[in-house]
Amino acid sequence: MESKQAESVKCECGHANPVGTVLCESCGVPLNKDAEDSQIDMRYEGAARRSQIYSRTIVDQVWNFFSSVKIAVVMIVITLIASAIGTIFPQENLIAEPPEIYYPHAYGTLGEIYYRLGLSHMYDSWWFVSLLLAIGISLVVCSIDRAIPLYRALRLQKVKRNKRFLQLQKVSTEFVLGQEDEQSAISRLEAALKNKRYKVRREANALLGEKNRFSRWGPYINHIGLIIFLIGCLMRLIPGDYLDQFVWVREGQTVKLPETNYYVKNEKFDITYYQQNEFPQKLDMQGVIPKEYRTRAVLYEDQNAGVPGAEPKLKEVHKQDVLVNHPFEYQHLLLYQSGEQQNQLEALNLAIVDTSTQQQMGTIKLDLYNPPDQIKINDKMSVRVLQYFPDFTLDENTKQPATKSKDPNNPAFILDLKSPKTPNGEKVWVFLGRIVTADGKNPVMNYQFLKPDLVDVSGLLVRIDRSLPVIYFGCFICMIGLIMGFYWQHRRIWLQLEDGKMYVAAHTNKNWYGIKNEVVDVLKAIDCDIAISQLDKKEGKTA
Repeated sequence: MESKQAESVKCECGHANPVGTVLCESCGVPLNKDAEDSQIDMRYEGAARRSQIYSRTIVDQVWNFFSSVKIAVVMIVITLIASAIGTIFPQENLIAEPPEIYYPHAYGTLGEIYYRLGLSHMYDSWWFVSLLLAIGISLVVCSIDRAIPLYRALRLQKVKRNKRFLQLQKVSTEFVLGQEDEQSAISRLEAALKNKRYKVRREANALLGEKNRFSRWGPYINHIGLIIFLIGCLMRLIPGDYLDQFVWVREGQTVKLPETNYYVKNEKFDITYYQQNEFPQKLDMQGVIPKEYRTRAVLYEDQNAGVPGAEPKLKEVHKQDVLVNHPFEYQHLLLYQSGEQQNQLEALNLAIVDTSTQQQMGTIKLDLYNPPDQIKINDKMSVRVLQYFPDFTLDENTKQPATKSKDPNNPAFILDLKSPKTPNGEKVWVFLGRIVTADGKNPVMNYQFLKPDLVDVSGLLVRIDRSLPVIYFGCFICMIGLIMGFYWQHRRIWLQLEDGKMYVAAHTNKNWYGIKNEVVDVLKAIDCDIAISQLDKKEGKTA
């Protein structure tokens, strides 16, 4: 691609303008002769932008790519569509099961495709992060490419402008001043502009009234807020700054919180139900209605964290009840009450019975979460746990026993009992409610199921989010930019007297009817009664 020659373009007034300038920086005459018979483009005050001047090197081409508003809009649309797709099914960090098992089981073929395409962990994928980075770079480049030339053009704008500049404005008119004293008329117009809260500059017989220039920076303030917002989103990729995990904690159990140095203990889980007398009228309730879920939690910190091979040394740092909508808080760590499982199996209690005499020889307890390797019943009897399958299944390929998960949904044990009657041991399979011997024969020593140990399990959502203050601050800055752009308008009125003829022009970035009214009111200071409709056409009038 050929580069544009970075040479100056000289205006008829003698001012040298950079290539890409639409309006002369000095007098305001359109440098493009084709614009002479139409309204001039006042975006960025006609100033030259870097993306319009250079296109030779790779840096220039990259700059021009990211300075394109169309490309920025396309990237934002792609990101919005991708974000919506990511909410179709839960992300991996919100599920407890292995994702390769969960998605096909829960959502079938569509879930399998969702997982295989990597959409189950989309928000931290390289391509989604790259999109966010590209949008951030585009916002920075677009802002610099436009804001700096705009600032320079507004700061250096002249009071006296070429007549063609005034005549080509959207709001403009001209008329013969008549017998009015020129200096007196200019002074009264200046006072009228100041009464309208315009900041007025005067140069000979030319006036420039300007107000609310700050509103022009609203979009760029908005860009700054969006950039801060994106930085906050990207902070969630920094280890330790963002965590969103889920853990199940049984009553009495202490569990390590993922990706932290903390442990949490569930001392007690309670559910309170509404009573009939708590309702204003008697309700025909099918069952009961929960009133409150409460987990009495204790938080511990591992004092040996970071020491290789060291056993955890737990120190209590905080104690608090966790309720729905009232999370456990400690520094940046939040624990939300997000689930519950009542009366879950914790242990199987079995009685060992001599088959021939039906005499009970002892009892054993099989912990479903931490099963023992061996249980000693007395000096002559012991039971070894050979294998344990928390969620028993048969592998489809090998037809061998396997487990679908670590949760004791369908526990199965292989036990080996040694006793005086079975000195070489007797192997049996223990399923829920069923005993099967390894050889299929009647067992010498049988097992009877006793009442199992049940436990309530509390589901806690573990969250750390250091990025939230940054995200909220970005939203606040963005809102300031939106308010600046929506509720104020940058207004300018040019009044220029030449050879007894008054040239009037005005420009605003919106609310054209409002500025026309102000022009009409200002001209009344010199007894010029002009209609709003006349500001849209070039009709002569004698004051």
